[in-house]
Amino acid sequence: MSRPEKCRRICSIPKVRRFAPVDGEPGEEIVMGYDEYETIRLIDMENLSQLACAKKMGISRSTVARIYGNARKKLADALIGGKALRIAGGDVHVCARIRPECVNIVNCCHRGNMGREKEELK
Repeated sequence: MSRPEKCRRICSIPKVRRFAPVDGEPGEEIVMGYDEYETIRLIDMENLSQLACAKKMGISRSTVARIYGNARKKLADALIGGKALRIAGGDVHVCARIRPECVNIVNCCHRGNMGREKEELK
């Protein structure tokens, strides 16, 4: 029996949760979890290392590496295959307020959409 999945801490629910090609027929949709989105945001947008990302999310570095790899594959599949990408779901805990280590983070979610996250998880 495998270990139960650990709840991942994310900064916020993204404001935009669906992307789709403008041209072409509506087709298959790729679903990216909130934790996968958060690893892309922290590693690629905030330029954090996998270790720093792991600390912010409250999980191990190896788990971040696995989540990040899955997220990149989903992004590639959506872009190259012309598929829609929807961001939703996952066992996550959304931070209720800005944390001390996020004070200097420009893209911190708590700079404009307080209170919205918990409602949108449903």
